[in-house]
Amino acid sequence: MTTSPSARESAILARLHATFSPVQCLLEDESAQHAGHAGAASGGSHFRLRLVSAAFEGCSRVARHRLVYHCLDDMMHAEIHALAITALAPSDVAG
Repeated sequence: MTTSPSARESAILARLHATFSPVQCLLEDESAQHAGHAGAASGGSHFRLRLVSAAFEGCSRVARHRLVYHCLDDMMHAEIHALAITALAPSDVAG
């Protein structure tokens, strides 16, 4: 059973789609796994992201992460406590 995304997840996804026009964008809220953690107490959520976009072609892993953090910059200060990123170019996943 799948659940619909929260308002926070929808905002993150909308921003990622507008910025990267991804081939794939999977966002998983892992906040429940961090209950009792300081980040959970502050209201920030823990997310895992898999993003495949042509915008990442030719970029290093660090550059890809910087692009994602720049896209979500203001959200990283309140709505997002932790973000585990897998950022790939389509050529990275082509078989």
